[in-house]
Amino acid sequence: MKRLISLTLLLSIFLTACGASSAPTPASAAEAPTLAPTEVPPTATPEPEPQTLTVFAAASLTDAFIEIGAAFDAANPGVTTTFNFGGSQTLRTQIEEGAPVDVFASANAKEMDTLVTDNFVTADIAQVFLTNKLVVILPADNPAALEKLEDLANPGIKLVLAAEEVPVGKYSRQAFDLMDASFGTGFKDKVLANVVSNEDNVKQVVAKIQLGEADAGIVYTSDAIAAPDLKTIEIPADLNVIAKYPIAPLVNSENTELAAQFIEYVLSAEGQSVLAKWGFAPIK
Repeated sequence: MKRLISLTLLLSIFLTACGASSAPTPASAAEAPTLAPTEVPPTATPEPEPQTLTVFAAASLTDAFIEIGAAFDAANPGVTTTFNFGGSQTLRTQIEEGAPVDVFASANAKEMDTLVTDNFVTADIAQVFLTNKLVVILPADNPAALEKLEDLANPGIKLVLAAEEVPVGKYSRQAFDLMDASFGTGFKDKVLANVVSNEDNVKQVVAKIQLGEADAGIVYTSDAIAAPDLKTIEIPADLNVIAKYPIAPLVNSENTELAAQFIEYVLSAEGQSVLAKWGFAPIK
């Protein structure tokens, strides 16, 4: 009997132990999921406000200023530089008649001085930003067989000049005065007798020679570089006339800050390098 009780007690203890060991282990609290940091959307860069800068410039600046304008626009997002090229005297007249302009670049001081007198440009603000000189251009086939400056006085030569009121036309006639003293009195008269056309700007002189409508023309060195298909006769320094080009913002410009920035770029090393590339003499 005692043995039975003992066995019963052992069995009871064994079952109790098994029940205890098989009891489920309480589940640990579930770990809170790791939340990704809130992503802040990138701030959109505001588009620059579109601005248009209007530049009136002497025709001889066409190639150089188109290149400068493209570089200036690239460096100033939202800016578009537009150009009006022509004879400086024509551009000055357009300004006086109310054309909206931000910057004026002339091939001579006369037109700029007139705008200063008429209060379109502030006194003492204009700056000379380059110089240029004259050269004789000839058609590629040189039908008149011109070889030297003296040949411009040969009878029957067809010569194209810019009109006297155009800066390059005035400079050309001043150069003839110097040549008259060097080649003999009457040289200038003989040359002017050969003039068959007086053009409104220097690019028209180039076009006439390229089309073979004349035997010779007088333009700026920069224009000859821009037309490599033409032949040239150099004009020595003692018979040449140096053109000084001033640039200035207009009093009534609606983009005064941008106009100042453009002029600063023209005067910078980058701007002067482009001008030199096109045959102008940068200001030292």
